Amino acid sequence: MTLTTTDTAKGRTAPAARPGRPGRPRRPGGPRGRSGRTPWLYLLPALVVLGGLLVYPIYQLGLISFLEYTQAQVSGGEPTSFQGFGNYTALFSDPQFWQVLLATVLFAAACVVTTLAVGCALAVLLTRVRALPRLALMLAALGAWATPAVTGSTVWVFLFDPDFGPVNRLLGLGDFSWTYGRYSAFALVLFEVVWCSFPFVMVTVYAGIKAIPSEVLEAAALDGASQWRIWRSVTAPMLRPILVVVTIQSIIWDFKVFTQIYVMTGGGGIAGQNLVLNVYAYQKAFASSQYSLGSAIGVVMLLILLAVTLVYLRLLRRQGEEL
Repeated sequence: MTLTTTDTAKGRTAPAARPGRPGRPRRPGGPRGRSGRTPWLYLLPALVVLGGLLVYPIYQLGLISFLEYTQAQVSGGEPTSFQGFGNYTALFSDPQFWQVLLATVLFAAACVVTTLAVGCALAVLLTRVRALPRLALMLAALGAWATPAVTGSTVWVFLFDPDFGPVNRLLGLGDFSWTYGRYSAFALVLFEVVWCSFPFVMVTVYAGIKAIPSEVLEAAALDGASQWRIWRSVTAPMLRPILVVVTIQSIIWDFKVFTQIYVMTGGGGIAGQNLVLNVYAYQKAFASSQYSLGSAIGVVMLLILLAVTLVYLRLLRRQGEEL
């Protein structure tokens, strides 16, 4: 006996739909399993290239840090002995290492805070100006971002040169040398680092601001909130995922600054007063031929940046779960 249903609109009957049979379970190697492996197949060539470019150098870096590696070994000789953690013991017992580490952390923190402040302020400014000034500011910022670090550092040294630089003349500082004092040299390098780093923050935060519904900002303005209050209570909380990303990336970039310090302070300043970890490792490895100590410093930096990267990835995952 066949079940029928009545079509009230046309007065006809049609066979009723039969209950479907339960679907069979898919095999792991079926289309669903293949689709799960497909992204990894696309990523495999890039993973192979990155593995070859990263894994072997990191292995060599760690290996040299456990050996007694001097100029003789660089010239082709075999490592004389296995030091174990002796290089790390010598490094951690050196007061200069802790001074350089503290200077690196403070300098990176100052660069990150200043970069975020300048980038966020200019991102807000981009939302307030007309199209032509906005385009000019964007092009100028992207030009600073695209400038090579060596070129930008050389230009900044010339601008603040005590004899020929225009900055001292405009400020009436005479023959004041910015690279002679420790703090003035760090300040000069900070200016250059911020100059070449703020465009990334500015463009990223500006894109995030433009994604915020205009009704939310208009409602806050109608409630009588000032621009600073709107930024602090409305805009910044909605931009939190973007601000976390740019903050962590700025920490990673500014912690491993090398070119600006090396070029602008002549390799670390007078008597090493402007050393950071990257320049300190370079001096130990190539200026003093203590390649083992230089490698140990590199491993310490790698572990610190790895910890920061893990925090970054954890925050990204948490934000993805919240979204």
